Amino acid sequence: MSSEPKIVIGWREWVALPELQLPAIKAKVDTGARTSSLHAFDIVPFTERGELKVRFKVHPLTKSDLVVSCSASVADYRTVSDSGGHREKRYVIVSDLVIGELRFPIEITLANRETMTHRMLFGRSAMKQFVIEPAHSYLLGRPEKIKALYRRKAKKRKTGK
Repeated sequence: MSSEPKIVIGWREWVALPELQLPAIKAKVDTGARTSSLHAFDIVPFTERGELKVRFKVHPLTKSDLVVSCSASVADYRTVSDSGGHREKRYVIVSDLVIGELRFPIEITLANRETMTHRMLFGRSAMKQFVIEPAHSYLLGRPEKIKALYRRKAKKRKTGK
């Protein structure tokens, strides 16, 4: 067992996926899920310079019509079982996750989570340095003015700054 101190997180936390232009997304910590999963729709595979990639859209915030367009290299295409035991093929990408002060790469499957309360599941393979406190939420903080984070990202893309 590692002697490094563990970081305590709640059953849900705000995370960021900066490589996907997602500065804030609410993630449910799910020890029952091996791999993390991100809500994605309009998923389209394509090849760029001989590398398989995927283009997709994300509704990062519930109760909002905000849409963020993303693309990433495909790390795998595998069969995944959901919580109901249904099996489906999903694209797997690798992206850095920021939670609290930490930033590290994780595998993420792309799935339509439109009807779910959390747009992302934070799976157990990505939580080796954490201890989960199931009675609490957002122990690592909440981003201030979340929608403003997305407006700033959009403005930077338009102006190129």
